[in-house]
Amino acid sequence: MRLAGNCKARRLEKGYSRRRLSELTGIPAPTIERFERTGKLSLESFCRLAVEFDYFDELGAVMERTKYTTATELETIIRNQNRKNGR
Repeated sequence: MRLAGNCKARRLEKGYSRRRLSELTGIPAPTIERFERTGKLSLESFCRLAVEFDYFDELGAVMERTKYTTATELETIIRNQNRKNGR
């Protein structure tokens, strides 16, 4: 929910109405309203908002960070890379 609140604050900071943000991003205004109220949004729409609010580089940085801190965790990740359908 904090993420949705930050998005709303950023929208208001830029002086955008939901309608204007909708026009800029292609996300329907009711979807933006629902996101601000519930915090639920598709990944595609979230990425569009990130680009509009100049957070694209920060999203890329999140994906670059490693998901392991120990050698054991790394071994588990490597072992699971070839798994298919949870098997």
